Amino acid sequence: MNHLQHESSPYLLQHAHNPVDWYPWSEAAFERARAEDKPVLVSIGYSTCHWCHVMERESFEDPSMAAFMNENFINIKVDREERPDVDKIYMNACQIISGAGGWPLNCFLTPERKPFFAGTYYPPRPAHNRPSWRQLLEYLSDSFHNRRSEVEKQADRLTQAIEHADEVFFDKTSTISPEQSDFSEQTIGIIVRGLQKSFDTKEGGFGRAPKFPSTLNLRFLLAYTALSGKKDVIDHVWLSLDKMILGGMYDQLGGGFARYSTDNEWLVPHFEKMLYDNALLVGLLAEAYAYSPKALYRETIEETLAFIQREMTSEEGGFYAALDADSEGVEGKFYVWSKEEVDAILGTESTLFCQYFDITESGNWEGANILRRSMPLEVFAESWKLDAAQWRTQLERNKKALLEHRNGRIRPGLDDKCLLSWHALMTTAYIKAYKSLGEERYKVQAARSLDFMLQKFDQGDGVRFFHTYKNGQAKQEAFLDDYAHLIETLLEWYSLSFDLSYLAKAERLIDHVLVEFLDPESNLLYFTTASQSDLVLRPKEIYDSETSSGNATMATVLHQMSLLTGRHAYAERAVGMLEVMESAIARHPRSFGHWSLSMLHYTYPFWEIAVVGADAFAKATALQKNYLPNTLVMASTTSNDDYPLLQGKEVHGDTKIYVCREYACQRPVIEIEEVLEQIRF
Repeated sequence: MNHLQHESSPYLLQHAHNPVDWYPWSEAAFERARAEDKPVLVSIGYSTCHWCHVMERESFEDPSMAAFMNENFINIKVDREERPDVDKIYMNACQIISGAGGWPLNCFLTPERKPFFAGTYYPPRPAHNRPSWRQLLEYLSDSFHNRRSEVEKQADRLTQAIEHADEVFFDKTSTISPEQSDFSEQTIGIIVRGLQKSFDTKEGGFGRAPKFPSTLNLRFLLAYTALSGKKDVIDHVWLSLDKMILGGMYDQLGGGFARYSTDNEWLVPHFEKMLYDNALLVGLLAEAYAYSPKALYRETIEETLAFIQREMTSEEGGFYAALDADSEGVEGKFYVWSKEEVDAILGTESTLFCQYFDITESGNWEGANILRRSMPLEVFAESWKLDAAQWRTQLERNKKALLEHRNGRIRPGLDDKCLLSWHALMTTAYIKAYKSLGEERYKVQAARSLDFMLQKFDQGDGVRFFHTYKNGQAKQEAFLDDYAHLIETLLEWYSLSFDLSYLAKAERLIDHVLVEFLDPESNLLYFTTASQSDLVLRPKEIYDSETSSGNATMATVLHQMSLLTGRHAYAERAVGMLEVMESAIARHPRSFGHWSLSMLHYTYPFWEIAVVGADAFAKATALQKNYLPNTLVMASTTSNDDYPLLQGKEVHGDTKIYVCREYACQRPVIEIEEVLEQIRF
C-alpha cells in the first residue's frame, strides 16, 4: 500500500492500493520533490467522480504506467472536497491554460508548489485530439529537466495570473455608505434580464446541456417576484422545478436529486447524488411551497428528506457527503430498469406504471429505462380515466415494490465523510422544511444535526472549527465556506428557536471570520485562514457555483446581523463587499446567484419584526410559515435592551407584533394577517 493507507478520505483510500506511490497533500511529499529534484503531479478528484474512476482503472492501476510515474514524479492525490483550497488554486491554473476544467484534475508543479501545466482526463492511448497519459508524462518530465528555465518562468507567470485572476471583477472606486446604497431596481432589472437571456423556455433551467439545477438563481428569481410584485419570471421558476422533479434527474423511487442532467430534458442524470444539491433544492422547494403550496413540492421535500434520513445520515446524526454514480464499475447501473424486470415485479399492474414512468422494451437510455414521469399524477389519472386517490395508492405500492427490489442490488459507493459547510446547508434545509410544512420531525432533526456540528467540528474554543469529520476524528482547518454556512444555519435556527445564545454564537463566529479571513485591500474574504501555510498563495472564492460562495453568504449574514444586533459596522462591511462585486454581478448574473439575492435585500430592505409577549414564540413560528424573503423576526416574552428590535417593547396584555424598518416601527398589531397587510406582500 502507498502513503494514502492512513488517510480517512474515502477517495484517497480508493487509491491506497494503486501501484502509484501516492502521497497525500503534505510537506513530506514536497520535501522529497526538492531533495530528488523532481516535478510534482497533483491529481485531484472525489469519490463519486466517474471519470476519476475511469482514469484510475486505465492508468493508475497499470503497473508499467505507475512505475514510470514513480520514477519521474512525486505523486500526490487530493480529495477536492477535503481540500477545496488546493483544488481552487490548481483548477484556476487549468482554466487559465485551457479555458476549461473538470475532474480528474491533473496539475504539474515545481517543488515550490507552483503550477506549470494542468489538464483533466487523459486516455491511455491518444484519442479525441488528446495525447496519451504516457506521452504527456514523458513530455513534461523532459521539459522539467531539460528546459527548466522555461518551466520556471511559466510557473511564475501562471502563479501570478492565479493570484490576480479575480481582480478583473473588483470595483475599487465606489465609496457608498449603507444609507446611500445605490443597489437600485434598475440594477436588479439588469440582473433579471441577463438571466432571462439564458432561459430554456421549453424545458426549464438555464442554457443547454449539461444542465445543472442552478438553485441559487431560481431562489433569486422567486424572491424577486415576491418583492417586486412583477410576475414575468415566476413561470420559469415553476417550469424549472417541475421539469427537474418529473425528470430522470430526480430519483422517482427513492427520492433525492442527482448532480446534473446530461441532456436538455432532465432525463439522463450524472447519477451521483451530492448532499449539497439536495440541501439547496429542499430549501428552495420549501420556499416555493410557502409561496405557492403545490402538492408536488411538498411530496418532493418529504421524499428527498426521507432519502437523506435513510441513506445519508449517520447514527451520530452527521450527514454523509455523497453517493457514487457507479456500481459494479458501470455508471447508473443501480438506478435503471428493463421493462422485463418491471413486468416481473408488478405483474398486471405493470402496464400503467410503465406508461406513467416512460418504460419501454427498447428503453429510453442505452437500452435501459430511467424512470421519469410523463405528467403530474392528477393529469395522468384524468387522461386514463382513473380515480386519482386509487391511482396514488397503487403507484405508491408499485414504487415500494421496485424500491425493495432495487435495494437488493449492489449499491453505489458511499462517501461517508462529513463536511461542515455541506452539513450546515442540509441543517438549514431541514429548518426551512419545518417552517413551510410544519412537520415536527424536521425540527427535531435540525436540532440534532446542529448539535452534531457544534460538538464534532469544534476545535475546543467555540470559535475555531474543523472542515471534515469521519470515524470520530475531525481535521483540517475550516474554510470560509464552513464558517459562512454555519453562521447562516445559526441565524436560521435562531428564527425557529428564538434562543439568543445561538445569535450570540453567530456574532462570535462573525468576529472570528473578520479577523482570520479579511483582505482589507479588496474588502473581500480569503478562502483560508491567515495561519494556513501549506499553499503557494491564499485563494479567494467569489463565484456562486454549485453552492454559494463564502463571500456572498457572509455579505448576507453580515447585513442580517447588523439589523438584529445593532452593530452597524457589519452593514458597512456587507455594503463594501457588494460594492466591489456589483458590476460583475450585473455582467455575469448566472455566476453570482447568491450575490444577487444579497443585493436584492438592499434594493427591497428587510422588514424587522418583533413579537413580544406570552405567546411570542408560537405567533412568530406561525408567521414564518408564510414566504417572507426580506423579513427578520425576533421573538421574546419580555423586552430586551441588548437588542434594538426588542428594546422598550410593551409586554402587557396581548402578545404584540411590531413591524419595523431601521428600527422605526409601525403601530403594534395582534394578528398575523395584520402583519402581512403592513408589509404588503
